[in-house]
Amino acid sequence: MLDALLTSEGLIALVTLTAMEIVLGIDNVVFIAILADKLPATQQGHARRLGLCLALIIRIGLLFAISWMMGLTVPFVSVLGRGVSGRDLILLGGGLFLIFKATWEIFDKVEGTHVERTAGKGRGAFIAVLLQILLLDIVFSLDSVITAVGMANDLAIMVIAMVLSMLVMLGAAGPLSGFVERHPSVKILALAFLLLIGVMLVAEGMGSHLPKGYIYFAMAFSLFVELLNLRYRAKRRPVTPH
Repeated sequence: MLDALLTSEGLIALVTLTAMEIVLGIDNVVFIAILADKLPATQQGHARRLGLCLALIIRIGLLFAISWMMGLTVPFVSVLGRGVSGRDLILLGGGLFLIFKATWEIFDKVEGTHVERTAGKGRGAFIAVLLQILLLDIVFSLDSVITAVGMANDLAIMVIAMVLSMLVMLGAAGPLSGFVERHPSVKILALAFLLLIGVMLVAEGMGSHLPKGYIYFAMAFSLFVELLNLRYRAKRRPVTPH
């Protein structure tokens, strides 16, 4: 199985697929960071690491059940003349959940008056956050696995690419979470990204394909503008005289 890695074609496939998995995993990392922020500081790192490890386990499990995965794309019922598959229902349900969650979090950040930290203590809160992470891990993993199958033919390359990308995301989760926490405007922007991804998942579940390149470009451009705003505001801060 590992012989494919010793060829130039295999190495190119591994590097390309790893980069693609990192890009596809950014939304998952952002979602986990925002959810983990509701927990006490001592539990946040544990929740992020556990959430990402669960995502990796789910993706590798789906790869080894690839025949079942492909079965999810086969329509099993017809609605208004269009076939509906298991994948469509999962994407639709996940997209609706993401839209609801992102909208609720945006309202909570803008209009909410309660104190988050005191509301997010205890084992019950940790389990609730972990269940939400697990639910979205399943939805995001579908996209990730289908992309991997389309880009590589060797199972070993797919598994190694997912492990490498998850190691990168584990390393980036802490700094990314801290950056989002320090800048409330970036947190709102991240929630808007999740709302956009939710709309994309609903559209995919209803049979309308939206090119992901356009969505990721819009997200990257918005983030670039926000980073310019942060730099501008930092330079305009009044200097206190000594």
